Amino acid sequence: MRILLSILAGVFLLNNAVLAADESAAILVIDHQQFAPNKLTVPTGTKTKIVIRNQDAMPAEFESYDLSREIVVPGHGEVTIFVGPLEPGNYQFFNDFNHDMQGSVVVKPAVNKGN
Repeated sequence: MRILLSILAGVFLLNNAVLAADESAAILVIDHQQFAPNKLTVPTGTKTKIVIRNQDAMPAEFESYDLSREIVVPGHGEVTIFVGPLEPGNYQFFNDFNHDMQGSVVVKPAVNKGN
C-alpha cells in the first residue's frame, strides 16, 4: 500500500510540475504576417518553453540561426520549442517563408522581486 501511495504522490507532483511549466511558457503569436511580440523577453540561465501560435492561414517557418531552431508552424496551428539556458543577449529569428517577418528573443537576468 505504501508503494502505491508513493507512486500516486509522485505522479501527482510530476503532473503539477508539468502544469506549472506550462504557465511559464513564453507565447509568440503569428498574426497578419507579423510576430507578436517581435521582441520576446526571457530570463537568463533557464530552459524556456516557447509556444508559437500561427493565427494566419498560411504556414510559417520559424527559423533562428542564433537559437539553432527551425520548425514549420502550420496555418492555424501551434508548435512548441525549448531554448536555453541562454546567456544575456539578443537572439534573432525570422520566417523563412517571408524574410520580412523578423523578431528576437531578448535574454535578460530575472528580476528579483525581493521582500
